[in-house]
Amino acid sequence: MDRIVLDTNCLIMAISARTKYNQIWKSFLSGDFILCLSNEILEEYEEVIARNVNPKIAGIVIYTILTRNNVERLDPHFHFHLIQQDEDDNKFVDCAIVSNAKCIVSEDRHFEILKTIDFPKVDILGIDEFVNTLL
Repeated sequence: MDRIVLDTNCLIMAISARTKYNQIWKSFLSGDFILCLSNEILEEYEEVIARNVNPKIAGIVIYTILTRNNVERLDPHFHFHLIQQDEDDNKFVDCAIVSNAKCIVSEDRHFEILKTIDFPKVDILGIDEFVNTLL
């Protein structure tokens, strides 16, 4: 089963039943992939969902994530600092490297720099590409 790291923007698109990206959330709930995350990522998920959707939904999403068997929680102790434009994005990169994830799913253009870095290799998939791999 593939391990992935899901950027916050993609998680928000996936949890909405009104988007074509809800297939990602359904696939996660079905156990089709392993979601890799750190405490930093969880905190960002909760903060952003609470702010952009509402706090109750944020709590439900976090609880759902934490109670799944297909979640791998990691605490990266080394920070690679591969993304200079937005240092905050590095938490996703560090998690992907430590978990040996197949890819990071993101629509954030700051992750594009990773395509030019040979080591450590971190693959990036846009949300549409990822949905196509699920279908």
